[in-house]
Amino acid sequence: MGKVPVRQINVTRKVNLTQKEPVFSDNFSIRDIGGLLAEGDMLQELHRHDFFYILFLEKGKGDHIIDFNSYTIYDHSVFVMRPGQVHSLLLKAESTGYLIQFVPDFYNSGDKLSNQLLRKASKLNCYPLSADSTSKIQVVLNYIFQEYMSKQEGYQEVIKAGLNIFFIEMVRQQQYSKVPFKESSPYMQERLDEFLQLLETHILSHKQVSQYAEMLNLSNYQLNTITKTTLGKTCSQLINEYVILESKRYILATSDQVNQLAYHLGFEDVSYFIRFFKKHTGYSPEAFRNN
Repeated sequence: MGKVPVRQINVTRKVNLTQKEPVFSDNFSIRDIGGLLAEGDMLQELHRHDFFYILFLEKGKGDHIIDFNSYTIYDHSVFVMRPGQVHSLLLKAESTGYLIQFVPDFYNSGDKLSNQLLRKASKLNCYPLSADSTSKIQVVLNYIFQEYMSKQEGYQEVIKAGLNIFFIEMVRQQQYSKVPFKESSPYMQERLDEFLQLLETHILSHKQVSQYAEMLNLSNYQLNTITKTTLGKTCSQLINEYVILESKRYILATSDQVNQLAYHLGFEDVSYFIRFFKKHTGYSPEAFRNN
């Protein structure tokens, strides 16, 4: 049974000449992209991470696919990827900027305010920046990079403070671009976050609203009210969307047959899985893979 490759930040690695992944020695890393691309383009095949992955590009050229959304890489841009998302990347050698990677606990450490800020900043995968915003952010990231390289006393706290400024700027960019995100009560947002985390963990075995409502000690009605208020979607819609997304990840990242895919995704009836996938995408699994 094939699996989508998962890269972890808490394992020290040597730099791979094809992947050009940096060496990790702790739960946070910031690297100068110019240094990573000194020997040529960065080419990463389809994979996923168990950590946050951020590309800040002063200059950029290439292609980036994140959860089957395709982006052309350009100057003055930021890409933010959440743990679990699948991506492939071609970054041309003339690109400059920073690559930042960290596990969630490094930044929020149970701090609700930090968690909310990170959640808001990571709602979008791609941020276009103005030249002024790029310069402003680069000053902050330059300082974080210097702290990371020198590792003087208290450097991690300084880095976290710098990340606060960076994420606040990302949230402001959403406001500048008039991205329509709904604000909700802290309680509803907290319960939504819990639900989405449960989806991430249990989607292969749990596909019923009642199962998630029970884990959250809520009624089906209460959980649906939360998802409708915060995201404008029913709980069933979110479950189905996540099943389809996970199906797409495995269809394109593995060579498994449809019956193997169906079994892995928790479908006992292969024909039902094929009908379900086609209903939500317009393609059979094999047609989606071929296209």
